[in-house]
Amino acid sequence: MTEIKASMAGSVWKLVANEGDQVSDGQDIAILESMKMEIPIPTETTGTVKELKVSEGDFVNEGDVIAIIE
Repeated sequence: MTEIKASMAGSVWKLVANEGDQVSDGQDIAILESMKMEIPIPTETTGTVKELKVSEGDFVNEGDVIAIIE
């Protein structure tokens, strides 16, 4: 099980993956918006999205868990 965490504080602009999706190492799972920039959040492993911990529009801080990959 791998936790995918926010690399910086910002709003969840878009979720690219859904629970149950198969993802590959390096594939974007979400896009954050901070200071008018879009920051992609890639997975760090290959697996299945077990749980999304955020919704579009949520604010996250650096280190907050965005998703769990199994």
